[in-house]
Amino acid sequence: MGIGGCVLLAALGAVLAFAVDWEPSGVNLHTVGWILMLAGLLGLLAYAAVFRRRRYGGRVGPDEVVEERRYYE
Repeated sequence: MGIGGCVLLAALGAVLAFAVDWEPSGVNLHTVGWILMLAGLLGLLAYAAVFRRRRYGGRVGPDEVVEERRYYE
């Protein structure tokens, strides 16, 4: 699931948690909304962790400077 799916999941959860006043029997939509928001947030965090690892290759952080030296003979 990408960023769009995670944001959509969190937005749907927010609607269920805060904007819906219908209460079907046997299902608490407010709890379902909070669970969906949490799942969307965890998905965003997981996506960001994977994206950061790909971007920096796991070797060099964003604050580290790499100097390339070439020796000519």
